[in-house]
Amino acid sequence: MKAPDNRLGIWLMVATVACYAIQDGLSRHLAGAYNVLLVVMIRYWFFAAFVVALALARGGRGGVPATRQLALHGLRAALHVGEISLIVASFVLVGLINTHAVFSACPLIIAALSGPVLGERVGWRRWTAIGLGLAGVLVILRPGSDLFAPAALLPLTAATMFALYSLLTSRATRVEPAFTAFFWSGILGAVAATLAGIWFWEPMGARDWALMVANGAVAVLSSWLMIRCYAVAEAGAVQPFAYLQLVFVAILGIAVFGERLETGTVSGAAIVTAAGIFTLLRTRALARARPG
Repeated sequence: MKAPDNRLGIWLMVATVACYAIQDGLSRHLAGAYNVLLVVMIRYWFFAAFVVALALARGGRGGVPATRQLALHGLRAALHVGEISLIVASFVLVGLINTHAVFSACPLIIAALSGPVLGERVGWRRWTAIGLGLAGVLVILRPGSDLFAPAALLPLTAATMFALYSLLTSRATRVEPAFTAFFWSGILGAVAATLAGIWFWEPMGARDWALMVANGAVAVLSSWLMIRCYAVAEAGAVQPFAYLQLVFVAILGIAVFGERLETGTVSGAAIVTAAGIFTLLRTRALARARPG
């Protein structure tokens, strides 16, 4: 078995989150002109084409991986489509920077929900980090202040939905290969996104079609880069670098969309990021120490 190449993996992770930031900027622009569900639907068409191409490249029975967990994959797909729709809406209503600052609490929510969903034990160290991280979210949201609006809860709701999606993916991959979960998430997600978004179809000019295609292409590229990243490197070595997406998004938000970097957002994001990285590293350490 080939030894992990963590240095290459880190660079692949940096490239992945840079692509995610570009994708988010494109989604933010398009959702300002078209219905969010329409934007998400077209993006999912590209994702579905990508997973079908991967399945055909892998071969097998018609290239389609069989599953005995179709209902579970359907629930995962619905959560993922809902999460993406909420976060794209949040880009428009709350801004790229504030959305990602709050969404960075996702690893903490995953840790908090891993007990009831997966039956895992969460020790006092991680519960402390979770508490501190959620306090950081409150610093960002500033409930009770003039800056707070109900739309500010959209990224927190999206983060919770993605956490549930991630935990259900973990459950699904206990009995089936990871690619099976990836494939059915793309296919069923495309079906769900189409059923929701087709009602908002409207004609688009050549420029906007080009941006829609670019959005889908970048989504495919980021997915491919992520797959390559985890194929060559140890997850624990590269995962902390995913937080660089906050930096890329901040640059994009300020330079392209004229957003402001508030002191409370920076402070809260720093708290959430530190708590999230600690939780990730602690979870990885416990997994390595676990027998078997």
